Amino acid sequence: MNDKAQRDGAVMLELLDAIEKKSDVSQRHLAQHLGVALGLANSYLKRCARKGLIKVIEAPANRYLYYLTPKGFTEKARLTSRYLKSSLSFYREASDACGRVFEQALLQGWNRILLCGLSDLAEIALFRAAECGIEIVGLYDPHTERNRFINKLVWHDLKKCEDYHACVITDINAPEIAYRNLFAQLSEERILVPNVLRLKTSIVDPEFKTVD
Repeated sequence: MNDKAQRDGAVMLELLDAIEKKSDVSQRHLAQHLGVALGLANSYLKRCARKGLIKVIEAPANRYLYYLTPKGFTEKARLTSRYLKSSLSFYREASDACGRVFEQALLQGWNRILLCGLSDLAEIALFRAAECGIEIVGLYDPHTERNRFINKLVWHDLKKCEDYHACVITDINAPEIAYRNLFAQLSEERILVPNVLRLKTSIVDPEFKTVD
């Protein structure tokens, strides 16, 4: 991927992420958030609308509301995955995110953690855990045939995993699917998500829950 395409993808990701978090964001605020000129922000918004990634609704006082469409959510997930795999700053950002999520776990008295998803993020989490006083009991990934990852066991069935206090999502290809899978089997508070994944967990319908 060339530098221009990488920068373009990064701006699109930031734009979709900002709209997902706040639908009534102004174009000026988006431009400031993205660090681009107002005209360029407008150009990106028009491109997203043409591609069917966002829906634009006119509001009172000459304002506009922006909403991600299903296609927009899919594109955001694709761009996030590509960013996580290619960004030179990924290691630092992922390491910091893992540190924060492990701190969150320790505040709850949880020090036995199950990683969910084989990936570069899982590898970073394994190394970060040792520094934070966290024990990684192993990894859960129903989509792999591997039985070990680095020096840890890999389980394909969550019910067969060794005892753990909480799960940390480390799937960078389909984190939303991983979250939904865990949400259907565990209490929500036991599912921890590093913010590097840019996953909005509130999109999961409470009625999706099948077990306590």
